[in-house]
Amino acid sequence: MRAQKVFPAGVTRATIERDPHPIYIRSGEGAYVTDIDGKRYLDLNNNFTTLIHGHCFAPVSDAVLRQVREGSCFANPTPHEIALAELLVERICAAERIRFVNTGTEAVMFAIKAARTFTGKPAIARFVGAYHGAYDWAEMGQNGRVGHPGNGSAASPGYGGQPQAVADDVILLDFNDGETTEDLIISNAGRLAAILVDPMPSRAGLLAPKPGFLARLSRLAAEHGILVIADEVLNLRQGYSGASPRYGLCPDLVTAGKIIGGGLPIGAICGRQDVMSVFGSSDGATRLSQGGTFSANPLSMVAGLAAMQSLQATDFQRLEALGDDLRHRLAQVARKHGARFCVNGAASLFRIHARADIPTRYADAVETAQQGEISRSLVRHFREHGILLPMGAAACLSTPMGHQEIDLIVSVFDDFLDEHPEWQEAASQ
Repeated sequence: MRAQKVFPAGVTRATIERDPHPIYIRSGEGAYVTDIDGKRYLDLNNNFTTLIHGHCFAPVSDAVLRQVREGSCFANPTPHEIALAELLVERICAAERIRFVNTGTEAVMFAIKAARTFTGKPAIARFVGAYHGAYDWAEMGQNGRVGHPGNGSAASPGYGGQPQAVADDVILLDFNDGETTEDLIISNAGRLAAILVDPMPSRAGLLAPKPGFLARLSRLAAEHGILVIADEVLNLRQGYSGASPRYGLCPDLVTAGKIIGGGLPIGAICGRQDVMSVFGSSDGATRLSQGGTFSANPLSMVAGLAAMQSLQATDFQRLEALGDDLRHRLAQVARKHGARFCVNGAASLFRIHARADIPTRYADAVETAQQGEISRSLVRHFREHGILLPMGAAACLSTPMGHQEIDLIVSVFDDFLDEHPEWQEAASQ
C-alpha cells in the first residue's frame, strides 16, 4: 500500500514481477536472497544477470567501502576509471577505446550516435524482438510484429505519440534469416549507419545464432560501409572476451554493462579507435559530445574492477560447465516426463520454454496465451519452492553456485512436471 501511494502501479521499474505482488528483498548473500518476511530464495535473476558473483561479494563490498570513505563522486577523473578501462581493453577484442556511462541504455544510445556521426548516415537496422534499452531508435521493434519481421517497410511507432520519423529510420530484421537480412541491408545500405545486434538475443527468447549467420552479417556490413554494434550489455558474461568471438561476429562497437559494474550502475561504449575518436581526438576535436554527472563515478569503477579481476578464464569455464550440466539435465527431465518443454541458452544463461522445439526465430519464441499460463505456473512453482526464476527472461547462474544449486533447480523442475501432468500435453498446443 505504501508503494502504491508514491509509484505509478506501485513500482518504479516496469521489469518488477507482480504475481500477485512484488517480493521485497531485505538482504542477499552469495547465491541467495532473503525477503522482508524472512523467506530465503535461490536467485536465478541476479538483478537481470548483473550479479555474476551473486550478492555481497566480498572483494566488491570491500572496494566500495574503501572508496566511499574517500569520496563517492567528483567532477574530476580518477585513476580508477583508467584501471577498469585497461582491463576491458585487454579482454574485449573490439575495444581499442572506451567511454563510460551509467546504464546499458546510455551505452547503446551513444553507440548509435557515434555510428551516425562517423558514417554521416541516419538509419539503423535492428532485429525484431531484441531488447536494447529505452532509446527511441533502439527500442523500435523490440516487441515486433510476429510473422512480419523485416518486410522492407519501416517499423511502427512503439508507443502513443512516438514520432513516425523515428520509425522511418529503423529497419527491422529477422534474426537467423540470412537471405532476407542480406536483401534488406543491401537495399538500405545508402542510409544505414549501423546494424545493432545482440549476439544471443535474450528478450527475444535467448536465440542461438545459426552457424555463420553473424559472420555473414559482419562481412555484409563491412562491404557496404555499415558499422556493427554488438550489444553485449547482458551477453558479455558468456566468456572472458564476451559473446561476439564465440559466434564469429566482428563488431566495430561493443556496448557493455551489468557485470562490468560489480552491482553498481554502469555502461560502456567500446570500439575501434577511429570510430571512438568522434568523442574526442588527440588534437582536441570533438564531433559528438558525451557526458554524464555520474559517468565513471569512482564507486562503480572500483566495484567493476574488483568484480572483473575476480573473473578469470577458469571462472567462466566453470560457470559454462555448470550451465551445460543444468541445461542437459533439465532437458532430460522434460524427456522423462514426455513433457513438451525445451531448454536453451549458453554459458551461464538458460531459459525454459513451454514448447517442444528450441526456438531459432523470435516468432517461434513468442508465447501463446496457453504457453504464457504454463510459464507463469512454472515461475510460481519455483518461487513456492524457494527459487526466483525470471518470467519471460534469461535466468542465470552465479559464481557462488555449485552442484548443490544445480541439483535443486533440476529437482524443482521435476516436481513441477510431477504435480502438473495437465501441462504436458497442453504445452505442445
